[in-house]
Amino acid sequence: MPHLLVKLTLEDYARWKPVFDEYAALRKTNGSQGGHLFQNASNPNEVFILFEWDPEKSKAYFGSEEVKAAMQRAGVTGRELVFLTEVEHLSA
Repeated sequence: MPHLLVKLTLEDYARWKPVFDEYAALRKTNGSQGGHLFQNASNPNEVFILFEWDPEKSKAYFGSEEVKAAMQRAGVTGRELVFLTEVEHLSA
């Protein structure tokens, strides 16, 4: 499964998180297989989300006007999408 790493810069994590959670069903409908949410240890308003998600479906999701409006409402000030291909699973 392809992976998508999303880096977001936020005005306020507490403002963003409920909006992010609202869109769980829409992400799933658009092909997301779930993932992991991380905060920068030195800046909680910088988050990284590692999704298992088909690139084309995720591009359509993030390109939609609905998601763009939700990100603005949630206080997202920066966004970077990086598509990854797993080369190797490391055991340690």
